[in-house]
Amino acid sequence: MDHRSGQVLTYVLGTHQDTVFLKLKRLLEPFGITRFYTDNWGTYQRHLDSKRHQIGIQHTQKIERKHLTLRTHIKRLARKTICFSNIVIGPFINRYEFGVQV
Repeated sequence: MDHRSGQVLTYVLGTHQDTVFLKLKRLLEPFGITRFYTDNWGTYQRHLDSKRHQIGIQHTQKIERKHLTLRTHIKRLARKTICFSNIVIGPFINRYEFGVQV
């Protein structure tokens, strides 16, 4: 997420593993990000340069709020349908966050 604008730059659906983070990192490379603000998940420390990485809650509030809002919308979607999968969640995020019809 862009720190100034709050715009989500990209996303990857997956489990909380190093390989998923590395996919996300590759997708973020074209944006020329100079600073990463994260929580204390060990993957960040293993794969981000310490000079460009800052751990703490003071700069992660926006993204945490956006995650909460997105989870709330997905729960609402779950209540309205019997089941859904990543095939449904991906287009939902594209439409909700990026305004793109897929």
